[in-house]
Amino acid sequence: MRAGYYDRRGPAQDVIIVGDVPKPEPGPGEVLVRVAVAGLNPSDIKNRSGWGGYKDMPYPRIVPQNDGAGTIEAIGPGVSETRLKERVWLFEAQRDGRAFGTAAEFVVVPEGKAARLPDSASFELGACLGVPAITAHRCLFANGGVQGRTVLVQGGGGAVGHAAIQLARWAGAYVIATVSRPAQAQAARDAGAHLVIDRKEEDVVGRIQEATSGRGVDRIVEVAFEANLEANLKVLKVGGVISTYATGGADAAPKIPFYQLAFLNITVNFVFVYVLSDEARAAAIHDINAAIEAGALRPFIGGRFALSELAVAHDTQESGEVVGNIVIDVTA
Repeated sequence: MRAGYYDRRGPAQDVIIVGDVPKPEPGPGEVLVRVAVAGLNPSDIKNRSGWGGYKDMPYPRIVPQNDGAGTIEAIGPGVSETRLKERVWLFEAQRDGRAFGTAAEFVVVPEGKAARLPDSASFELGACLGVPAITAHRCLFANGGVQGRTVLVQGGGGAVGHAAIQLARWAGAYVIATVSRPAQAQAARDAGAHLVIDRKEEDVVGRIQEATSGRGVDRIVEVAFEANLEANLKVLKVGGVISTYATGGADAAPKIPFYQLAFLNITVNFVFVYVLSDEARAAAIHDINAAIEAGALRPFIGGRFALSELAVAHDTQESGEVVGNIVIDVTA
């Protein structure tokens, strides 16, 4: 089968190869998926480049990428035959002792990591769900529902932020999003944000206080924990929640203003999608599919590439210039 892979870490153009590799076979509890579209996320870039804790090659060869969508072509022992030919969206394909991810014509995953893809959803949409949508869901709902609450999405132009805006709107929240350039602002508005603030051009705290009549926000979905902490503490209600999934570089060590957080009875959730509990994943899958079926979740795709352009796609993701999700057409 054709796949993109690398045998060593480093710059995409230096290490990514597209060629033939052996087709995998499903074992007990596993399914073989014919991949139509693969999703590309920042964590895939970090893994390939050797960022932070991803220094050593855990396997001699890695087929990158965790997210994707396609059709179940074969099943292993213990998997119901009803799953054959099922359309699915994939997450965490290249995790838990697995060297081969979704940048390939076929991938084998535990059946629990192949979620049913609603009939109304395209494979492109399905490839954008794993890391961004599950992360957004956990950030929003780890502390209960958001109906009638005010949610601030810091970084509303990113893939996680875009998903968070839509899921929060679907769940009945008033949504404020911050962005850093016009293209992100348009994406956040299209996602349904009630208020979009350009953090480079506007007073974020002032705009939020004005929009909420000084009451502030209940929940914050945070992409830059340390950089935005001071502002967040000025707009977060007593008993509010910050759910953060990123901050600074690989060696970031944010300082925590303990008493400011304590006196406001603030909860801080640190969210890393790859180690969520089975219960949290199941809740995310249920709600994500429900939002899709309601027409409320529509990822914004900012870049489309063929499998032969995998290295270019990695470079594009790494540049940070693309707004929204990047997908790889594995059939092209």
